[in-house]
Amino acid sequence: MKHPRRRFIQQAGTAAMAALAPLSAATGDATPTGTRVTASKNHWREAVVLNQQRQAVSGSTAALASAIRRGADLRVYTEFRHNEHVDPKSASRELIREVTDFRVTYLLDDRWVAGVINLRQPISLPDGFGPRPSMSFFLYNQNGDQAIARPYLDGGPTPGKMGPAPLDDHSAMPKYHQFDAWDTGTNAPSSNFVYEFETYRYMVSDDWQEVCACDANGKVLSGSIDTLADEFAQGREVKVGITGLCDDVSSTNRAAPAHEVFVHCGSCYYYTEQKQFSAASHPVVRVQPAIPLRYQSKGWDFGWLMPRSDGHVARWLLDPYTLKFNRSDRRHAMRWFVR
Repeated sequence: MKHPRRRFIQQAGTAAMAALAPLSAATGDATPTGTRVTASKNHWREAVVLNQQRQAVSGSTAALASAIRRGADLRVYTEFRHNEHVDPKSASRELIREVTDFRVTYLLDDRWVAGVINLRQPISLPDGFGPRPSMSFFLYNQNGDQAIARPYLDGGPTPGKMGPAPLDDHSAMPKYHQFDAWDTGTNAPSSNFVYEFETYRYMVSDDWQEVCACDANGKVLSGSIDTLADEFAQGREVKVGITGLCDDVSSTNRAAPAHEVFVHCGSCYYYTEQKQFSAASHPVVRVQPAIPLRYQSKGWDFGWLMPRSDGHVARWLLDPYTLKFNRSDRRHAMRWFVR
């Protein structure tokens, strides 16, 4: 005869495992059978897909612009062959998939989207990092045009001269088409190009909510500062869209198109009596506005911002050629988003 206490323990254990199964599925933890279940919803969707010739094959650039206008995040999925893009001397034609996170986005003329990678050190696949510490400020336009600005961080020699420079030799990479080169041999070379990826999938996470819009003098145009303050106090993420942020970034005298730059915010602060909201931005790459968006000599910089709900934007910007910081401030209209 089975022992009653043993039977009770077995039944209790079975019931406990059954009760924990939904929790494991919800959290993505391993279930008792060792099967990993992920129940979280993927909030990313394709806005537009381009083929290798950078022609839209699904979605539309208008849908992409609409999402970015609503504060959506941007990622781009691409595919390339190892011996065509990473190491032309290799015999390996292995297909590599890449998803790139563009944490700074531009909406130009209310219709044209560009994104900039703002946090990346150069990667040397498949082993590690590039030969010198620098920032890889890759830039993608909605039509597949690409660019790279590379401020070095190690204080190395800078024998080069400012201005246009000869194109690099990409004869071993026939899918790489370089348009120009700038400031070669300086501390901040840049260039504009197209690499013919197998596909370009512009994906957006369109789950931000606009809660307040203010003009450059802090007048509330829609939403409210109270709502922004209440939502951020609940732990929600904050993003800001700043109108005309790059109006003073210019290597020419031509007029800049209207533009709005979106950037994530880190620490945020709310003065409860003054009802004033401010934030510390993530690093921002500022580029002279143009369609398409492109780097050129003295036409870009980067740094940090402290936007404030009264229209004040404090700037702590770095000259990429000298790595010297400069303090300044301006007034801008801005929109605040939470997630």
